[in-house]
Amino acid sequence: MRGPFFGGVVPFWFVAAALVISLWPPLPARAGVEDFYRGRTVSVVIGFSNGSGYDLYARLLARHIGKHIPGNPNVIAQNMPGAGSLKAAQYVFSVAPKDGSVIGTFARDMGSAPLMGHRDFDARKFNWLGSITRDVTVCISWGASPIKTWNDVMTQPFRTGGDGADSDPDIFAKLYKNVFGAKIRLATGFRGTAEITLAMQRREVDGLCGISWTTIKSHYGSWVKDKKINVLLQAGVKKEPDLPNVPLADEFARTKEQRQILDFVLASQIMARPFAAPPDIPADRKAILRSGFDETMKDPAFIADAAKIQLDVDPVSGRDVDALVANFYATPKDVVAKAARAITD
Repeated sequence: MRGPFFGGVVPFWFVAAALVISLWPPLPARAGVEDFYRGRTVSVVIGFSNGSGYDLYARLLARHIGKHIPGNPNVIAQNMPGAGSLKAAQYVFSVAPKDGSVIGTFARDMGSAPLMGHRDFDARKFNWLGSITRDVTVCISWGASPIKTWNDVMTQPFRTGGDGADSDPDIFAKLYKNVFGAKIRLATGFRGTAEITLAMQRREVDGLCGISWTTIKSHYGSWVKDKKINVLLQAGVKKEPDLPNVPLADEFARTKEQRQILDFVLASQIMARPFAAPPDIPADRKAILRSGFDETMKDPAFIADAAKIQLDVDPVSGRDVDALVANFYATPKDVVAKAARAITD
């Protein structure tokens, strides 16, 4: 190779150094991100009330993710309950600053909700960071209730509590009633699952469908141990290892249509505790937030804190959530329409 060195020959060390430099990460871009986050406060918007399962996961993330973001910003959690977390999803999508200073968590079905009537946002445009875990959603009854098994639900009136048309307790109650013909009588209007569980104890309702197993373990583990509740059914893509004898919802699908509806609705269990940034944030900040989320999932201190409050950590990457949401949008319109009718009628 000819050049201005040693009589026109470029030394090997010079070529090697030039190659290394060309492959070096773009320091100015990373420095710019670090400068942005240094001394800044990042908000985690929570679509549910304080003390809910989503709230516990969000506050756990907020305690740890800051040290995995260049500049080590302060991270605070802010509750914004309403309409089964639809209020928070709409806020993060349309109102929150699009600069990487806000992330949000909302119901797992927000990846498909726009396809079933909530057209105020396009779930594909969120910058999904990932989900802390997968999960199953269960139906439970109070121990003193005459409803002891899923067969009882199919043959006897089962009074369940709900907290709004867009919330899991309402969605799953209507899903099972409309798809399977379960004898569910939904009493909605409670302020959340905590209030529904109090109503169970007062025998105002028999139980509820649509509460996460991770929430049961973290909030009501003693109820399981002391057999104060009956776990009737679990909904997910596979059985929860803790519940080997509790039937899966799809075991009761008898027709192609029933299976299509269940597959569409229950796929959301894969992104059980999702986090997303608004659309259109700078690409470098999206990359940093995603890598910060991924690094937090591997942080021993984060994992230890999760174990202390009995929260499962089985992370799903932002890219995998992107793919899942894309699959929702690729579902045939007739299947989506059937699913929408099943959870709204």
